[in-house]
Amino acid sequence: MRTFDLTPLYRSAIGFDRLAQMLNDAQRGDSTPSYPPYNIELVSEDKYRIVMALAGFDRSEIDITFERDSLHVVGRKQKDTTERTYLHRGIAARDFEQRFQLANHVKVTGATFDNGMLNIELVREVPEALKPRKIVIDGSDNVTALEQRQAA
Repeated sequence: MRTFDLTPLYRSAIGFDRLAQMLNDAQRGDSTPSYPPYNIELVSEDKYRIVMALAGFDRSEIDITFERDSLHVVGRKQKDTTERTYLHRGIAARDFEQRFQLANHVKVTGATFDNGMLNIELVREVPEALKPRKIVIDGSDNVTALEQRQAA
């Protein structure tokens, strides 16, 4: 197993303590639930999709909550009153809680549940005031160009 030293992130990044801590937590890999299985897809530049495999669940047994930068998906399986004898039980329809930490300005736009697959649509909407903009550097070249434009 590889280990990474994230100390340089702490030295050169001001105000990104949370990001570096999240990377450290991800590196350790502890307390990361593996059930239910899910995929995170990049649909386009600013659109994402989380797809969760929830075989055996009904739509009414799933709760999705979005608060600030956190998405919380909870599944509470209702107890089956039918007495069954399994020769092999490979479908784990058990209760779960899954949290996703979302980046700034990522919002949930919708969710669908079809054929045991939960699709959660996400979009990143960065306000115009926070988008990068080009800064012109003033200097002697720009002064002559401005004088030529004004003369014309």
